[in-house]
Amino acid sequence: MKKHHREFSKGFTQAPAAGAGFTLIELLVVIAIIGILSAVVLASLNTARAKGADAAIKSDLQSVRDEAEVYYDGTGGNTYGAAMTAAVCPGTGTMFSDDTSIADAIANAVTAAGKTDTVCATDGSNSYFVIVPLKTSGYWCIDSSGQSKGEDGNGNGTGYSGYACL
Repeated sequence: MKKHHREFSKGFTQAPAAGAGFTLIELLVVIAIIGILSAVVLASLNTARAKGADAAIKSDLQSVRDEAEVYYDGTGGNTYGAAMTAAVCPGTGTMFSDDTSIADAIANAVTAAGKTDTVCATDGSNSYFVIVPLKTSGYWCIDSSGQSKGEDGNGNGTGYSGYACL
């Protein structure tokens, strides 16, 4: 009688390799499925990353609002500093540049957005606004009246009126 098993030392045996392994087609199918799944995961990850950047921008602008009120009550002497028509932030000689907390928060928002078309203005007494582009689409606007909202405008005049968000 023929032996069908190979013997190893200490009495262990191994069954013969009858058709062991995968075919090339099976391996290619598995690799294709893994590729498709990884593409779906990466797309979702990029969307989540952009939404996280938008949340950071909104948080930074909330800090601008808080610091602007501190500036108004303190350094500004019941004003938001020198008048500045709508221009690229932070400008010079205004609360947007003179107050380092405000300037830093605006700089952080611009960095998170990855875009530089940030607009801000103050009437020199009791009104201001800041508009920063979001990473996903549109803009986020805050103003001295307490508004904080998304804008579809281009940030150069269509997302605000006077010194307030639309």
